[in-house]
Amino acid sequence: MNDPSQLAKKHPVYSRKLRLAIFGGRGMPSTYSGTETFFVEVAPRLVERGHNVIVYCRKSLFPERPPLYKGVRLIYLPSIETKNLGTPTHTLACMIDVLRRNVDAMLVTNVANAFHCVIPRIFRQNCAINVDGIEWERGKWSRLGKAYFYWNARLCGKILPKGIVTDAYAMRSLYLERFHTPSACIAYGANIETSSNPEVVRQYGLEPGNYYLIASRLVPENNAALIVEGFKNAPTKRLLAIAGDANYRSQFVQDLKTNAGDRVRFLGHVDNIDHVKELHCNCYAYIHGHMMGGTNPALLKALGFGNCILAHENPFNAEVLGGHGLLFRDADDLAAKISLIESKPEVAEDLRRRAPDRIRTVYSWDRITDQYEELFYQLAAGEDPTKVHSSVIARGGA
Repeated sequence: MNDPSQLAKKHPVYSRKLRLAIFGGRGMPSTYSGTETFFVEVAPRLVERGHNVIVYCRKSLFPERPPLYKGVRLIYLPSIETKNLGTPTHTLACMIDVLRRNVDAMLVTNVANAFHCVIPRIFRQNCAINVDGIEWERGKWSRLGKAYFYWNARLCGKILPKGIVTDAYAMRSLYLERFHTPSACIAYGANIETSSNPEVVRQYGLEPGNYYLIASRLVPENNAALIVEGFKNAPTKRLLAIAGDANYRSQFVQDLKTNAGDRVRFLGHVDNIDHVKELHCNCYAYIHGHMMGGTNPALLKALGFGNCILAHENPFNAEVLGGHGLLFRDADDLAAKISLIESKPEVAEDLRRRAPDRIRTVYSWDRITDQYEELFYQLAAGEDPTKVHSSVIARGGA
């Protein structure tokens, strides 16, 4: 944890507690995606450290609207709930409301909200934005949607020159090389958990230890089709369970189901977090196909659940795993990796044993909260976190 006495020596603002606002996602309590999990984990920890924290919530998504969650003040504002308008319309409402809240610093999530950050820039408010992944290359967006994400990404550094946050060093390098945009680098986190009720997986027609798991949205860039192809060619009698779906009508999903074969089970979206845990903790191995960066929350969860992990080979996944899992290049390579852990179960067991160490040493939520607290103090003090944040210094700066 950051030492307040040491921080206070740098600037007077470091000696007091801060008023903070966080928004850009659906709100909390929710674990719909990595963003919402981030809200739930970090905001209460900041409150425990004495800070006053506001999290904004999309009003229509919360039938019950408690004013507080673990000490975090919740404010519910409207949004136009469509695939394309939910996030930007709610963020605009937040931007207008937060101006009257007298906060010391605010954090916005999702690069799609970068243009909105002109508002705090004009009013000289301390603001940072976590840009998340390479949204402009995701297949689920139209050409217009991809262009909108791209131009937000390209211009965000000009809108908030002291306020860009990336969640992986590979993503930080991408923004530097492609957009000449420096950033502070703060990852997502995860918790370490173990199975408490393995019988749960039998509700899904599975047996503990007798299936491989995919847990992701079924969109092309998450490589479910590649994984299914590799799995069908692998020498295993185990099943492949796919927990996830697309949240819109998808020809890709229909084709995937048609071509999957009888050893693949489609579980649909699993919204019970205890069931998600049991599916992870009782699988033989977890297969991760994401490739759009940066630090993927699903991959962190798999480490925290002690999975043997097979992940698509790209800089983002390699950075997260740090040697605590196996990487595959294509369908043939995935089949070979499955063959390896089938023929040498001791390899799979060693990866399961070591996986939680990666969370303990690099991706614990307490560590992530330390880094965000430092970021907020730097913003409030008028410093530039893209140059002086400890995570940047640790990797050699910009």
